[in-house]
Amino acid sequence: MELLLLSNSATHGRPYLDHARDAVRNLLGDIDELVFVPYALADHDAYLSTVRTALEPLGVSVVGPSDAALQSASAIFVGGGNTFRLVKTLQLNGQLDLIHDRVRGGTPYIGSSAGTNLAGPSLRTSNDMPIVQPPSFETLGLVPFQLNPHYLDPDPTSTHQGETREVRITEFLEENDVPVLGLREGTWLRLRGESLLLDGLPAGARLFRRGASPEEIAVGRDLSELMSLTPRFDVHQ
Repeated sequence: MELLLLSNSATHGRPYLDHARDAVRNLLGDIDELVFVPYALADHDAYLSTVRTALEPLGVSVVGPSDAALQSASAIFVGGGNTFRLVKTLQLNGQLDLIHDRVRGGTPYIGSSAGTNLAGPSLRTSNDMPIVQPPSFETLGLVPFQLNPHYLDPDPTSTHQGETREVRITEFLEENDVPVLGLREGTWLRLRGESLLLDGLPAGARLFRRGASPEEIAVGRDLSELMSLTPRFDVHQ
C-alpha cells in the first residue's frame, strides 16, 4: 500500500496543504487526478473547491467521490472534519469497502485528520463529538493501530479540569489493547508497502501502549514494527 496520513491539512499561518505539499507530490508521482472524499464536512461542494485550489498548482485535478470515480481512481484523498459523519456516510452508501479494496489493491491514499482516523481499524480515538451515529465504529483498517491526529500535549499550567488528550487515550487503553499514535500537528505517516515512517515538521508524535509509559517519537523514526500488530478491542468483554 501507499499511504500518506496527515495529522492536519491546514497549519497556522500557511495555506491549505502547504506544509505537506512536497509529501503529497511525492506520493502522487505522475498521477494528475485524484478523487476527493468531502463527507466529513457538510458543504461538499465548497470542500471540493478548497482542495482543487490547493492541488491545482501541482498539476492535479480533483473529482468528487461517485462510485464510478472511486472504482477507477488513480488516487484517493479523504479530508478532515467530523469522523463520525464521515464514517456514517461511507458505511451507508457502501463506499467504505470500496475504498478499502482499492487502497489494498495499490491505489495511493491520502488522509488528513478524520481521513487519517479512517485509516485505522476503528474511529474510537477520534477527537470528534459524535454528532451522528454510524452503524459501527469500524473503519478501513489499513494500519493495525489507532491514530489520534491533532495530538495536544498536557499543559502543566492549565487550570482546566477536563480530561487531557493523554487521559482520554489512557482510558481507551484500559479497555482495548491497541497502540495509539498521537500525531502532533504538522506531522504525518508515510507507508510504502510495509515500511512506515514518521515524517513532517519537527513536532514529532507520542506512542501510547497498554501498560507502558507514553513514548516520544521523533520525526524520521521507522515505525514499521507497528504494521505487524493484531488489535484487540474491548478486552474486558
